[in-house]
Amino acid sequence: MSLRGTREIRDNCQLFRLTGLLDAFSEPTFRKVLGSKIDEGPKHIILDLSQIDFVDSSGLGALVQLAKQAQTATGTLQIVTNARVTQTVKLVRLEKFLALQPTVDAALENIKSS
Repeated sequence: MSLRGTREIRDNCQLFRLTGLLDAFSEPTFRKVLGSKIDEGPKHIILDLSQIDFVDSSGLGALVQLAKQAQTATGTLQIVTNARVTQTVKLVRLEKFLALQPTVDAALENIKSS
C-alpha cells in the first residue's frame, strides 16, 4: 500500500490526514503535493501521521524540507504521530525540529498560541 490522504482547511491551517507508507516510493509525490499546498495557503500545516505504518529516511527528509518551507512562508508544520513514527524521528534526533504532537487538537492549540 502506498500513501493516501485527505486535506481539510480549518481556521488558519491545513490538516492532512495520511495513511500508508511514507517511503522512497511515495516521497516525491508527497513532497510535490504538500509543497504546492503550502504555497496556496493557509501557511500553518498539520500532518496527521497517526495512521502511518512506516516512515523511512526519504520520508524524514521530505518532512524536514516541508518544515523549512512552512517556516519560510511564515507558517508552521505540526506533526501528529504514533509510536512508530515518533521512534523513527527520535532515532535521528529531529523531534524538536519537527514539532511532534500527540493529537490533532494539541496541534491546533499549538497553532493558536503561536
